[in-house]
Amino acid sequence: FIESCQKSSQYEGCLPTAALLTGFNQNDHLSQFEKLAEDIQNNTFSIVVLLPARDGTNLKQAVETIVEKCIESQSRDRSVEKRFRKNQLNLDVLQAWYLETHGNFDALPNLIIVVPDFELFNTAVLQDLIIILDSYATKLPFVLVFGVATDISTIHNVLPYHVTSKIKISVFQSEPSATNLNNILNEVLLTPYCPFHLSGKVFKLLVDIFLFYDFSINGFIQGFKYALMDHYFQKSINALSAVIDDDDDELNAIVHELSSSELEQVRQLPSFRTYVESLQNPQEVIDLLTDDDHLKRSLTPMIMQVHNYWFTFHCALHVLQTIVGDLPKAPLGKHIRELYCVCVAADVTMLPEFKECIQLLSFLSKEEMLQKIKQVLDVVLMWVERNDQLSIQGCLVYDVAPVEEMAKGLVILSDQLVAANHEQIVCEKQNDKSSFLLPHMGRQELREKLLTAAKHSKSESAVTKAIESIMDYFVKHIFQRYLRPATSKTVPLVELFLYNNSTYLRQHIVGAPRAAVHIALNNPQYYTQCDCCILDESSCIVPSLPDLSIAYKLHLECGRMINLFDWLQAFRTILDDSNNEGSEQQVDPIIQARFTRVVAEMQFLGFIKTSKTKTDHVTRLTW
Repeated sequence: FIESCQKSSQYEGCLPTAALLTGFNQNDHLSQFEKLAEDIQNNTFSIVVLLPARDGTNLKQAVETIVEKCIESQSRDRSVEKRFRKNQLNLDVLQAWYLETHGNFDALPNLIIVVPDFELFNTAVLQDLIIILDSYATKLPFVLVFGVATDISTIHNVLPYHVTSKIKISVFQSEPSATNLNNILNEVLLTPYCPFHLSGKVFKLLVDIFLFYDFSINGFIQGFKYALMDHYFQKSINALSAVIDDDDDELNAIVHELSSSELEQVRQLPSFRTYVESLQNPQEVIDLLTDDDHLKRSLTPMIMQVHNYWFTFHCALHVLQTIVGDLPKAPLGKHIRELYCVCVAADVTMLPEFKECIQLLSFLSKEEMLQKIKQVLDVVLMWVERNDQLSIQGCLVYDVAPVEEMAKGLVILSDQLVAANHEQIVCEKQNDKSSFLLPHMGRQELREKLLTAAKHSKSESAVTKAIESIMDYFVKHIFQRYLRPATSKTVPLVELFLYNNSTYLRQHIVGAPRAAVHIALNNPQYYTQCDCCILDESSCIVPSLPDLSIAYKLHLECGRMINLFDWLQAFRTILDDSNNEGSEQQVDPIIQARFTRVVAEMQFLGFIKTSKTKTDHVTRLTW
């Protein structure tokens, strides 16, 4: 749009304007437009100015910001900028500078003004700015970009007709944050080519924060980075999982350099212990536990086995998503992130939602089932081709034999389904009616016999049996074999690849502001680290504590209603212990002022509020 708008005749006589609808309540809104401005600057022949609402509180400031940023973006010599004072920057200066700088060239750069927060911009300023920019549009090729968080109708509600007639709007819709997150997960993070994997609890924690809190992709990525750094910082042996280049040559070199203490860390892994206990050869067990060289030789194939596990796991995961993602009500979910969260935590084939999906799939017609198998084969072929590309690039080569076997089995079953017809197969010979009516037979026994006979007497077609065979193959030969959860009992050395410390991660990325405020006010020394605030017990109150901390501790001793006079007397007693003989004694104005300030601060923090029933009382809000 930016490259072609000034060359197109449809924008003649008006300002080309792009309205980018981003969606409301996004923390990444401003950073999106900073990135957009950077991309426009790098990929088009343009001068880009980012004009947020805070830089356009009045018309003079908005114009000065536009002119200053235009000149700064093109001026390599900083002395050029000093020719103009702040109050000299106006559009006449910008026009003279633009013609002087670019007037001798055939191609002229566009002047892009990006307003990231349209709803926050001063309405009167924006209207005047558009009219002024339109008056200079014959000499200066302005292009406006509005960041709209709500709806396109907002522009027409804010700008009157005499202003909107000066601009011609092209509307662009950005993808929702959830869609962008799904793309990042599907293409980068939830693949075997990312050697770092999250457990079900950790992944669900990050996704829940995204979906139910802020819709911030940057926040999700920062949480993922924190988990990654924590995983690789815990133990040096965790870095063995990150070797994915040059097949196993580099891995062998790194394993050969492991120290005795690092090898001992490997032996202490729960999955390694399970692996050793499963061995039948006693000498092999002794060598693994005592001989470092033998362990080094065994580590490389064990690590490659984990890589291959993740390869087949993610391939089977995409197969599952292909066949269940479009089912009615999506019992297991529609997206890879939902299925990953379920499959990495438990055996998906044992879940009632999975059995419901299989039952729904068994109701598909012959043509629909063939279409499903074709989609699955496309997914499997994509994984084989991606592995071939990696081998050409010299990266880690996975074992694709299980994937190819999976495809061959599906091809055979699909051929059987194609050849099947809808003719009914001859049902089993039914028992004579006289055999049901035996002497002395109870009603319950007769009912059970009739139900059993009804089940066995159902006739089936060849298509139905072929579909049952296909579903049985999916369950037994793909999902039960390759979608088993990665635990210390099933996959040796899986701890090197999987991060599962959800409690630690929650403590560091999910804030607990109330707990932090309570600790700070109840025991200030925890944060200030000063000697004067050391307390023998957390309930102690000493005069050296901050005024707010003293008032907070006193309010903890009160009930729902707090008498301000009693609170003031207690506050004065602690600060001035020498003059507490009479409660009617005049309070020191300085102490009263300090008390008034801390009451206002307590109200601001949300611990108390004024009472309408009793003017000399406040109501406590926290317990």
